[in-house]
Amino acid sequence: MFDTVNHDNMFDDILKRFGLNVAEYQTSPFGSGLINHTYKVTGNNEAYILQQINTAVFTHPENIADNLAAVKRYLGKNNPDYLFVAPLQTTDGELIVKSSDGAFYRLFPFIEGSHTVNFLQDKNEAFEAAVQFGRFTLLLNHFDIKQLKYTLSDFHNLQLRFDQFKTASQNADAAKLAQAGAEIKEVYNHFDILQTYNQAVNNNEIPLRAVHHDTKINNVLFDDNHKALCLVDLDTVMPGYYLSDVGDMMRTYLSPANEEEKDLNKIHIREDFFRAIYKGYMAEMGDILTETEKQLFIFSGKLMIYMQGLRFLTDFLNNDVYYGAQYPGHNLTRAKNQFKLLTEYVNAEPVFKNMIGSVNREILAAANQK
Repeated sequence: MFDTVNHDNMFDDILKRFGLNVAEYQTSPFGSGLINHTYKVTGNNEAYILQQINTAVFTHPENIADNLAAVKRYLGKNNPDYLFVAPLQTTDGELIVKSSDGAFYRLFPFIEGSHTVNFLQDKNEAFEAAVQFGRFTLLLNHFDIKQLKYTLSDFHNLQLRFDQFKTASQNADAAKLAQAGAEIKEVYNHFDILQTYNQAVNNNEIPLRAVHHDTKINNVLFDDNHKALCLVDLDTVMPGYYLSDVGDMMRTYLSPANEEEKDLNKIHIREDFFRAIYKGYMAEMGDILTETEKQLFIFSGKLMIYMQGLRFLTDFLNNDVYYGAQYPGHNLTRAKNQFKLLTEYVNAEPVFKNMIGSVNREILAAANQK
């Protein structure tokens, strides 16, 4: 059970800005997010989510507010029934409050009857999540993405991540390079992933879309019947490639072991989860994806797994300055984990292709029956 936070020390002024009588509310830590600090505010027969933006990561929080306001206006006009969990306005009409100590906060409505899932065990939940992420991008298909600002520049730029890895390799000490020898070799064994990415991006073979960029399962709210209600943690909504959203689902949904698992034997591919992701996402996006985008569906998983392996390995070589480390070699273990996942994913590619063919035939047969 979380302890209640003392308003007098922390949140009185912030809640007052949103028109709340602080004497009627209690605030407790909420959720398991790693980037922003999140609290649940309850009282007066209602509830809210109060979140402090991590300005070490999001250096321009006003860009987040502007993006969400623009998306809210568009969806409110064109899809008013869509549940878009946008921040609430203060009594002055602001979406972000700056506290006396320089921290930035925003307040969201709490969605009653909802819960998050931290460990994905049910392929139907994978399907539901894929539908939600696909629907989000579908509904914004005609939205002018030039209105969106980049809240994290080059977030999923694989060429940048590879260049950062090369720099880290050049500067790392000999002992670290020796420890990471096998993983460094894996980077170059899968160099074709970078080549495919650069060809698609540099030749403008795939379009920029409004995508979520962080599709881990706990960014989806579910009801008690395991049906997905909506998406949350929208700070990374910005222009990007649909590969980011699908690939991150592949990276985080397919294996029962997450990126912290030390026993690499526990890392394997749940092929039925791939089918669920494909079927759910394509149910929403199948009619608007270009042929090139469709051809890169399986590639998206390789892209995001490879990128995360690169990032963990780079941080190990850089002495854990980005992710930090809970024990010696933590980021090297994470990198080993991701490269094992990548190997398992590549080995399953023929199965994935057969599954895509099977689902496509099902869709065609259903369409012909109408």
